[in-house]
Amino acid sequence: MTRFLTTVSRRDFVRVGLVLGGGLMVSVYGCGPNGEELQTGTTPDGSLAPNAFLRIDTNGNVFVTSKHLEMGQGVHTGLATIIADELDADWSRVTVEGAGADDKKYGNSKIGGMQGTGGSTAIANSWTQHRTAGATARAMLITAAANQWSVPAAELITEPGEVVHAASKRRATYGSLVTAAAALPVPANVPLKDPKSFRYIGKDKATTPRVDAKAKSNGTAVFTQDVKLPGMLTAVVAHAPLFGGTVKSFDGARAKAVPGVVDVVQIPTGIAVLAQHFWAAKQGRDALVVQWDNASANTLGTAEIMAQYRDAAQKPGIGIRNDGDAEKAIAGAATTVEATYEFPFLAHASMEPLNCVVELKADSASIWNSNQFPTVDRGAVAKVFGFEPEKITMHTVFAGGSFGRRANPHSDYVVEAATIAKAISGRAPVKLVWTREDDTSAGYFRPAMLHRLRGGVDAAGMPVAWWQRVVGQNMMIGTMFDSKDGKDPSAYEGAADHPYEIANVFLDAVFPKVGVPVQWWRSVGNTHTAFAVEMFVDEMAHAAGKDPLEFRRALLTKDPRRLAVMNLAAEKAGWGTPAAAGRARGIAVHKSFDTYVAEVAEVSIVNGVPRVHKVTCAVDCGIVVNPDVVRAQVEGAVAFGLGAALYGRIDIDKGRVVTTNFDRYRVLRHAEMPVVDVHIVPSGEAPTGIGEPATPPIGPAVANALLALTGKPTRTLPLVS
Repeated sequence: MTRFLTTVSRRDFVRVGLVLGGGLMVSVYGCGPNGEELQTGTTPDGSLAPNAFLRIDTNGNVFVTSKHLEMGQGVHTGLATIIADELDADWSRVTVEGAGADDKKYGNSKIGGMQGTGGSTAIANSWTQHRTAGATARAMLITAAANQWSVPAAELITEPGEVVHAASKRRATYGSLVTAAAALPVPANVPLKDPKSFRYIGKDKATTPRVDAKAKSNGTAVFTQDVKLPGMLTAVVAHAPLFGGTVKSFDGARAKAVPGVVDVVQIPTGIAVLAQHFWAAKQGRDALVVQWDNASANTLGTAEIMAQYRDAAQKPGIGIRNDGDAEKAIAGAATTVEATYEFPFLAHASMEPLNCVVELKADSASIWNSNQFPTVDRGAVAKVFGFEPEKITMHTVFAGGSFGRRANPHSDYVVEAATIAKAISGRAPVKLVWTREDDTSAGYFRPAMLHRLRGGVDAAGMPVAWWQRVVGQNMMIGTMFDSKDGKDPSAYEGAADHPYEIANVFLDAVFPKVGVPVQWWRSVGNTHTAFAVEMFVDEMAHAAGKDPLEFRRALLTKDPRRLAVMNLAAEKAGWGTPAAAGRARGIAVHKSFDTYVAEVAEVSIVNGVPRVHKVTCAVDCGIVVNPDVVRAQVEGAVAFGLGAALYGRIDIDKGRVVTTNFDRYRVLRHAEMPVVDVHIVPSGEAPTGIGEPATPPIGPAVANALLALTGKPTRTLPLVS
């Protein structure tokens, strides 16, 4: 059994509890990294807290501490389900609370051991850890009951919220056993349930309704925008209109004359206007007179950047994969296929724009926001204030979406909020608010990318060579993930490791320097690699005169899980039967974050614009904790990816972003949402990612349907200009 628990002082327990609000929270007890016995599972308030993720009070209420950010993806429900099942908790008594910032307690083994929510790793990282957390508490409650009743523990079972001795018909609630259980040593290596005995895992929402649904429905859920502190000022920032621009001079007199404006201060990222409320701050910013220094700014537009990429695609890059001799095989092929695919910059465009609340005191500070990398943000803020990180208290609240934006490795908007608080010497708490225009135009973006591909098909219609060059920005430069070798694996993930059985495969990558701020976006590099790979497979099948499904089947004999999801999606979509008049089907299959997803899109063209009527999805994500959450995530990922494929594009003209709001940066609208039919493959494998994997296949599935419908391949996104 993996051991994951460490000790902290009682004083630290209190501090962590106050960080999270509402009094004492979970303590950290149990077995150390080498299996040594540690303290018992008691807390100063008498609760049972045998580990960092679970506390049971004397009323039998169960509090699960989530180390992962809830941003709409359902992770609070998933983590609670895992613990509640092994604990045999009464679901109606389960509450989830966000954790503070602490890599040692809450590190994510899937992302280098730091605390973080990203890469669709939350459930995968927590599966065994949280099962063990629940099973440990259950074992202690059983032992406490066995001691009280003087019966062997082996004779006892648990039912939701109770320990039961069937022979004597005695029952004890968890709440009544907490005090005795908390005095016991925390056991190591507790047995976990046989999956056949799962009570909650794998069951639908009627059994485990989402733990955040009620609060989000009645308005009591707390997002950053809901945080209000006494005397708090709201800040908005005038950013340079060109990336890399700086303030040359400014006049804040007109801004200060706006009623409600309290101060105007210059910070490294621009000019901050602080006011008693948002509207005054916004009007004050509009009244600013600023001269910008653009000497070092990016002045290229997207047209010039893509032209630069096309030139770069003609030159060798950094070698990534080289099996056989692709050049020779292409030269000797019966048929050759060439294609260049271009992908635009994309905004994250989550429902809640960026925001952050900072309260600075003489030797400490508190932060309220929704952050995917809380310890990274805490460390960045500590540098701004010159404090030790432990002096920064992180309050994690709900996020209204993120899609990767709140996992910024530079902690940009959080640092901006801290810098403003420091600029006014902490005389008032500060709430930084980015408008929708700020959020859409100031970055960070999914990078623009270009894929150049060449392939060869033999006389029998089978591919003999695959040659690919990826061109785009290196997102990792200057981050904790910088490899120092010039490579960015996210740029070619899903392409360099594609599983198609082709003897000769070559791939290299070119990383031009572009002055546009970029970072990961939902499913990261898979957003474009899946399209390039799956579109090109269809183009090769088209050139060979073969059915795209049969073409893939012949190339996936050594990848049974990918083959299985593809076959399931095709079967459920009615592949091989005629589509409705004027419609065609396209298929795509992709693996990302260890999850396999295949999608079949049924598409027509209405008034010259693609119309997606139905998407059939098959998903293999290992053991499913919450089927309804998985279906919701797949449906959301399809909507997100479809909107991007149809409309998503950040346009830059002479260095200035011109798509600044939803009137020009189109997202999918309700009337355009297709029917989404989700089929989950039963599996005994450990859970894998689900937040992102359904996004990559939708674009190529639609494009492949259009190829079947029109005979014309899609080489440039978005589909609708």
